[in-house]
Amino acid sequence: MDSKGFQLYKEQSVNTMTPGELLLLLYDELVKHLTRAEIALSKEDYPVLEASVEKSLQIIRYLDATLDTKYEISAQLTKLYDYFCYELNRVNFGHNKTELERIKKMVMELRDSFRTADKNSAGSEKI
Repeated sequence: MDSKGFQLYKEQSVNTMTPGELLLLLYDELVKHLTRAEIALSKEDYPVLEASVEKSLQIIRYLDATLDTKYEISAQLTKLYDYFCYELNRVNFGHNKTELERIKKMVMELRDSFRTADKNSAGSEKI
């Protein structure tokens, strides 16, 4: 397959996504990198662990930067994102598997909450 055509397809796919779909895509990527970090930590592959944690931190910072501060929940999410960043930095330096698992579980729960909210809002628009 032509790589230029595939790149165009990917760009068009992202450009036609709803904000909810984009948010879920970011959370899916975050979970993917946290999983990669878990695997690297279990294999003691510290360069991959560091790269995966750094990518996770970039996604979290982006999620935080794009919050709409006119909503009250944004302040709570900012605190949660700060906590995730703090703990992931600790995981990166201390190689704490338990903490990484806890952060990943919390991220997955948050992603699932956003998925449910997106489905509920999509359903209410059809009424």
